[in-house]
Amino acid sequence: MDSSFALYLGRHTLETALLLAAPILIVCLVVGIVVTLFQAVTSMRDMTLTIIPKLLALGAVMLLFSSWMLQVTLRFTMEVFAYIQNIGGS
Repeated sequence: MDSSFALYLGRHTLETALLLAAPILIVCLVVGIVVTLFQAVTSMRDMTLTIIPKLLALGAVMLLFSSWMLQVTLRFTMEVFAYIQNIGGS
């Protein structure tokens, strides 16, 4: 394994992690901003008001995107294992 492949693998790992985390992070960010605006308009300062919508949104995103996330993870894992197999075979 040369240094260029190590850099490629590190970069590909970080890109895959960002790709998997992006839907969850974006939805939680949007929900957080909406709840904060609602709290500012109504002057409500209840901590459960911020947690419950984020958890519900997180659950919905996980239900919607779980199969896609699994496909991305499996594709990445198969690529890494194929490279390990190529190293072992040669």
